[in-house]
Amino acid sequence: MIGRMRKWIALIAMVFSLVLPVMTAGQTAEQATRQEPAGQAADSVVAEGFWTRYSRHPRMVAVDTAYEARQLQLEKKRVRFIYDVDFVTYFDNREYEAPYQIPQTIFNTRLSPSIGVRILDRAGGQHSFMGGVRYTQRLGGNWSDVQFDPTVYYRYLYRGFDLAVGAIPYEQRIRPLPDWLMYDSVTYMHPNIQGALFSYRDHRGYVSMMCDWRGARTWTRREMFRIVIDGEFRYKWLTVGGMAHLNHTACTDENGPNESLYDDLNVSPNIGVNMNYFIKSRLQTSPMDSLALRVNYIYGFARDRRNGISYQPQGLMVELYANWWLLGVKNVFYYGDNLQPFRGDIGDKMCQGDPFYQSRLYNRTDFFVYLYRSSFVNFYFSWNMHYDTHQLQHQQQLLVRFNLDGLLHHRDEKPYLRNLFDK
Repeated sequence: MIGRMRKWIALIAMVFSLVLPVMTAGQTAEQATRQEPAGQAADSVVAEGFWTRYSRHPRMVAVDTAYEARQLQLEKKRVRFIYDVDFVTYFDNREYEAPYQIPQTIFNTRLSPSIGVRILDRAGGQHSFMGGVRYTQRLGGNWSDVQFDPTVYYRYLYRGFDLAVGAIPYEQRIRPLPDWLMYDSVTYMHPNIQGALFSYRDHRGYVSMMCDWRGARTWTRREMFRIVIDGEFRYKWLTVGGMAHLNHTACTDENGPNESLYDDLNVSPNIGVNMNYFIKSRLQTSPMDSLALRVNYIYGFARDRRNGISYQPQGLMVELYANWWLLGVKNVFYYGDNLQPFRGDIGDKMCQGDPFYQSRLYNRTDFFVYLYRSSFVNFYFSWNMHYDTHQLQHQQQLLVRFNLDGLLHHRDEKPYLRNLFDK
């Protein structure tokens, strides 16, 4: 009898030794889940769908906890090998008509692998050296339609400071450039900042400075660069910020009689209301995810040095953004002068913004839906309506973006992956 009891006790002890770690891991994960705001937890479940529900299943908790422990050990290493893969496919059908646009369809795919090394210094700063390539393929084309853009940069991160020099992915900007400075077509085919990017951010806002050296001077290529400084201060629901932009286009080495030197300077202060703070803190059960309104004043100074011609355009812009669950709308209204007075002379070499901003009155309304949205995948469709005082025109965009780094490291701290237009 005593021998049988010893066997049963030994069996029960062995079962507890196997089950107890899993139960403890489950309690740890549940405690971490309870610390999330109710609204944020609900949004994550809805957005990530099956993966979120399955990853929180008790059978997966131990796996997630072990994975996070391994990642924590890797983060503490002084020197570690790092890698990333970014994949984007975009379909852009433009039913446009003159005078500012042309009808066309853009259907491309881009693969961006990169590898490097990350070094932690004694103060806690991170030094990264990355190298890779952006391979862009026009679908329906061949090797003559392929574009390769090298990605090589050094990056330093320390307590909110972010400094990068080299050929840097545009995705590292805190806020993408607005349409009046960065046209969709330029975003597609100019994926890297060639120069330097500096930023600092905390809970109150951010400030950023960028230098993009777009053209090295040769006998056939003009010298071109742009400098952008932007920032924003946030206090609860109020936002105050601005943007300053300098675009410079010089001559080629030939310096022919028909070439001139152009400067384009813009200053744009803004003030807005961001109701995300109110929604998350007061209305945790609200179906609305995002609601923001921003008013911008734009002043420009554009000149042709050789011919002594200059313009001083100015205008008012109102932006509205609302997102509910998987649906959203973004509206931009502009009224003012032609922001690209030299586009007819030099084209998009200097005028990098949307050609619609040559119109005195322009309104763009984007209706979009997230077909899938998580920390590593952004798949959305957008129907965009454009009105430029001549007629109503429309555009359809279908965009898929996958990012390996978001899957491996940012499933919790970055619940949503941005697409190319920050939606």
